[in-house]
Amino acid sequence: GADRIMVQDLHCGQIQGFFKKPLDHVYALPVLAQYVKSLHLDNTVVVSPDAGYAKQARRFGVALNMPVAIGDKQRSDHTENAEVLEILGDIEGKNCLIVDDFTISGGTLVNLAAALKKKGAKRIFAALSHNIISEEGVKRIENSPIEKLISTDTVENPRVIGHPKFKTLSVAPIFAEMVRRYHNYESINELSDELPESLFK
Repeated sequence: GADRIMVQDLHCGQIQGFFKKPLDHVYALPVLAQYVKSLHLDNTVVVSPDAGYAKQARRFGVALNMPVAIGDKQRSDHTENAEVLEILGDIEGKNCLIVDDFTISGGTLVNLAAALKKKGAKRIFAALSHNIISEEGVKRIENSPIEKLISTDTVENPRVIGHPKFKTLSVAPIFAEMVRRYHNYESINELSDELPESLFK
């Protein structure tokens, strides 16, 4: 009996075409960016793990007023174990924020973090829309240069609860505001980039 669907950060935008009901698609970017701002990081670069996520990485860069770098990676199979061939962008002596939509094994994040360190990066953080990381992935993050992995609570993951290297943020403000705007016939599009400051108080 549902007559409208609200989702966050679809892995592939074409998924929207499989729904017959109206679908509202928003991103975790506003919540993630709000937390990153609270860290007061200076001299920081947003890093996309590959060219495919570069567009969304640029949106993070605009929201945080940070430049963007892109990882050039190569996969030899269908796992998350991708080899980072090069970093496109200046990251030497800078802090880095890796952004992606999700991770399972943590392989891409850890390999990219190692490559960033080799290129002279200082502190390294990561931000994900969804955190479905496995137990093995948690161990990889523990032993990696990644200082903190920030994600949302779209998926319940008991493996990261209370873990010092993981920070989980609630996306309730996004969906609550989306419902409010829908009932008041207001625009939902702008929620993809910014939320009212009042929602975080």
